Amino acid sequence: MTDNKIITDREEMLEAIKNDPWALQYADNTLKADREFALEAVRLDLNGLQYVDETLWADRKFVLEAVRLDNQALSFADKTLKADREVVLESIKNWDLALQYADDSLKADREVVLAAVNLNQGHALQYADDSLKADREVVLAAVKNNGFTIQYADDSLKADREVILTAVKDNLKQVNGGALKYADKTLWVDREFVLEVVKMSGSILQYADSSLKTDREVVFEAVKNFVDAFKYASNILKADRELLLNIVKLNGGGLGQSGGSALEYADDSLKADREVVLEAVKTWGSALKYASEELQNDPELKKLAESFDPFA
Repeated sequence: MTDNKIITDREEMLEAIKNDPWALQYADNTLKADREFALEAVRLDLNGLQYVDETLWADRKFVLEAVRLDNQALSFADKTLKADREVVLESIKNWDLALQYADDSLKADREVVLAAVNLNQGHALQYADDSLKADREVVLAAVKNNGFTIQYADDSLKADREVILTAVKDNLKQVNGGALKYADKTLWVDREFVLEVVKMSGSILQYADSSLKTDREVVFEAVKNFVDAFKYASNILKADRELLLNIVKLNGGGLGQSGGSALEYADDSLKADREVVLEAVKTWGSALKYASEELQNDPELKKLAESFDPFA
C-alpha cells in the first residue's frame, strides 16, 4: 500500500493483506478489534499479529488460536492468559521455548515443564522454575532429548551419575567439550562413571582422578577406544609390561589406530624390551621409531617393520 489510507471495509482489507503483509496496520480500529477478522487476517500473514487491537490479547479464544499460529504470540498475551494452563500448553506445542513467556506459576508446574522439555531439544528447561531444574525426572527427560541441556540443571543433578551418563550416551560430540564439561568434579573419582565414559571416548581419561589413571581396567578400556589415551595413564602403568603387551596387540583400535602406536608413551624400560617392541611392530610397523636406539637398529625388527610399512 502506498497511500496509507485507513480501510474500513473487511473484504478490501483482506485483499490488501494478500498483496502487502504489513497492510493490517492501516485497518480501521474496529476491524483490528474484531476477533474473527483479526484471525482471518493473521492466517493470511502472521506479521499482522503486531497490529491487532490490544483488547484481543486479553481475549482467550483469540489468544488460543494465535498461539497455535505463531510461536511468539504468547509474548503479546495479557498476563492473565500467560497464567492460563491450557493457553500455555497450546503455545509450547507450537514452540517449546514459549515457556519463557508463561507466568512464573506455570514455569513451576511440573506437567507443563515436562511437556515443554519433551519437545524439540529440551532447551525449555532453562526457563523452568529452579525447583524443577532440581527435579530428576524433568532433567532426565530434557537430557534424553539433548545432553547439552544438563547445563541448565541444578548442581545436585550434575553430580548424579545416571543423569550425566544419560546426557552423554550415544552422542560422542556431547562427551568431548559438551555435556560432560558440566559434570561435577566428584564424578571424576567415581570408578563406575569413568569406566563408562572412557568406553565412549578414550581421551576422557585425561579428566579422571589420578587414582583411576592407575587403574589397569579403566586405562585399558580407554585405550581400546582410543590408543593415544595411553599418554594419560600413570607412570606406573606406562611401565606395566603385561598391560602394554595387551595394548600393543590391539589391532585397529578406536579411530582405526593400532595398539602398537602406544609404544610412544611407554616407559623407556619397555621401549628397550624386545618382546614388547616386536609385538608393537607386528600391529604397526612404524612403532619401531619409538623403540630404544639399539632395537631400532635390530636387523630382524627392521625387516619386520618394513614388511608391514615400507616407510617405517
